[in-house]
Amino acid sequence: MSEKSILVVNNGAYLTLHYRLATLEGEDIISTFHESPATLLLGQGQLAPSLEQALLGLEEGSHTTQELAPEQAFGLRNPDLIQRVSLKTLRENSAFGEEFKVGDLIDFSAPSGGKFAGVIQELDEESALFDFNHPLAGQRVLFETKIIGIL
Repeated sequence: MSEKSILVVNNGAYLTLHYRLATLEGEDIISTFHESPATLLLGQGQLAPSLEQALLGLEEGSHTTQELAPEQAFGLRNPDLIQRVSLKTLRENSAFGEEFKVGDLIDFSAPSGGKFAGVIQELDEESALFDFNHPLAGQRVLFETKIIGIL
């Protein structure tokens, strides 16, 4: 009689899992635990590479919570990603008549066709200071996972 081998997450694994990202205080950022589980193919960019890395080696059926350093989660804050944008440019690239205020998250189109977003930090009569860092950059987060199945 053969023993059933324990499956572990490896690169290229097809997974069904529940996952949750939360602040260190336990406030959910995203969670599938009260919904249908997620199904993904590791290595295809469906999760951030650092989060995929945190899944490697976990066993099928395991339920873990890991504290991830900023470098493992959304990266360190980059001061080069805080930039001033002229209000003229902002108005040319937004909906007609749109009003802006500090704290607004604004989507931008990149010349290559991609999208990026920034939060307005301050406004004056000529420009807006944007922070293009991910809102969770520089923060430690909790990454809870329950590996339901591995193919």
